[in-house]
Amino acid sequence: MKPFGKVVLGGCLGTLLAFILVNLIFFGVIGAAISSIGKESQPTIPRNAILKVDFSQPIAEQGGEKFNFNPLAGSASMASSLSLLNAIRALEVAATDPQVKFVYLKTDGLEMDIAQAEEFRNALLAFRESGKPVISYSQGLSAGNYYMASVADKVILNAYGDVMITGMSSQLMYYKDLIDHLGIDIQLIRHGKYKSAGEPYIKSEMSQENKEQYETMLGTIWNVMAEAIAASRDFTAEQFNDWIDNLAITNAESAKEKGLVDELWYDDQVREYFRTLCDVKKVKDLKYVSLKDYATAKVKPNVRAKEKVAVIYADGQIVMDDKGNGNIGNNFAKEIAKARQDSSIKAVVFRVNSPGGSVQASAAIEREIALLKECKPVVASYGGYAASGGYWISCGADKIFSDKSTLTGSIGVFGLIPSFGKALKKNVHLNVYEVATHKHGSLASGMSPLDPEEEAVMQNQIDATYEDFVSRVAKGRGLTTDAVDAIAQGRVWAGGDAIKIGLVDEWGGLTDAIRYAATMANLDNYQLVEYPVVTPVYDQLLASMNETGTEQDIRLPEIAARTASWLLGLDGPEIAARMPEIEIKLR
Repeated sequence: MKPFGKVVLGGCLGTLLAFILVNLIFFGVIGAAISSIGKESQPTIPRNAILKVDFSQPIAEQGGEKFNFNPLAGSASMASSLSLLNAIRALEVAATDPQVKFVYLKTDGLEMDIAQAEEFRNALLAFRESGKPVISYSQGLSAGNYYMASVADKVILNAYGDVMITGMSSQLMYYKDLIDHLGIDIQLIRHGKYKSAGEPYIKSEMSQENKEQYETMLGTIWNVMAEAIAASRDFTAEQFNDWIDNLAITNAESAKEKGLVDELWYDDQVREYFRTLCDVKKVKDLKYVSLKDYATAKVKPNVRAKEKVAVIYADGQIVMDDKGNGNIGNNFAKEIAKARQDSSIKAVVFRVNSPGGSVQASAAIEREIALLKECKPVVASYGGYAASGGYWISCGADKIFSDKSTLTGSIGVFGLIPSFGKALKKNVHLNVYEVATHKHGSLASGMSPLDPEEEAVMQNQIDATYEDFVSRVAKGRGLTTDAVDAIAQGRVWAGGDAIKIGLVDEWGGLTDAIRYAATMANLDNYQLVEYPVVTPVYDQLLASMNETGTEQDIRLPEIAARTASWLLGLDGPEIAARMPEIEIKLR
């Protein structure tokens, strides 16, 4: 037995040493990768460069490096993105840069919020005014990437490229039948007939009010796209819509026949065309520079300017505790306070890209914006979403800029109260008995539904919160409460309609808002600064390690809470100002 014991012990020690060695190598590689970030040499821009905009490389609201690490799964990944602001500023610089010959759009892989795409497309239109061409080449076309490609002077499609342009749609899943099958009780308490964020949990099909607002939203956004496409091409929006309805654009040949594209070429033909434009002898002599590299080399802060304009990004759902997951949490108000207390910051652009969330957190953020506004101009700029809580936090700004395709409004409040007692009995044969000292001691315990008296109290709270929301909007927008109530009721509006009803002031993007804020502060020369400051990758690594694999992750209550949060989007019976989940992205 002794030799066997030695073998086992030796094997265990060998395995342990191998595990330690592998981890040392792994962390050494990770450490080397992290330490190398920021130390790479600055990209060089060749003469007669082709500025390549490859949409498979992400453009985000606030760019930077993001590191994700899971030691239990043995996985690690690094994601890098260029900020929308720096992408647009890079195009502005390139327009007058003699080193840049033209812009090459590679639209395959495009995945952006429609409002982000609208801003970037407008920046490409501005670039064209310099006299330099924009040329797009796509392997296939959908409504989304064609919206971007159509801005080009020359639109090229692969000779055998797929074409699938059928308009725009959005899907909303309804859970009531599943919830009933599981035995879960869901009570929805809301104010606003259009406030549909909780509707899928209590209905099996879409309400007429929700269908009405979806049709209006999608119709407005599609009109923005169709009119922009038609303005760039030799046909009308009416013709374009007619072709789509009659499935007349189904392949590369029909796309060229209708004038959507100019050429049907293979890759080598595109490169040969680029060779003639750049006047070089061989294709291999073509010089490309990515948009990200160009922005890194050319977009620099104006560090000589002492006075600053700050851009504060409110990007994500509004929650009380963000727990480091990228939402707008309890630390966000502190970021606003930093900008208020910095005397060198003379104006602030509040960039909102949020569908809303917690009422309590929204009120705290709005309070900081009000304090900020007392000492310096605050201009709001809306991205893909500025709805419900996202509108709450920004409606008091001095000026609001919105893209035509932004989703905004959704002035309404709701609460979802789930109870799982019946579901536990039905599905896992667990009986839950509650004992309390008072009549309503088990209120919102998650095991039993609200009784009529409790439901009435909750409805009163919802109604009072809605009235407060409406009054805040009325004060911020200079409207009467009756006027706000008429366009509120939880209804979501596209930016193209929002300006007509007074929810926003002007159509325009982030750079428009920055210029306006600088004008309000009488600034000709200023430095741009951004909040929140992007977390260094090393700190992200430590946070990822600390958040992964704790014993709390496998506790039953934690799993139940996370399941409820995933299903309902809320942490318990929270009063929320949030719009429904609507995914309208360009692909």
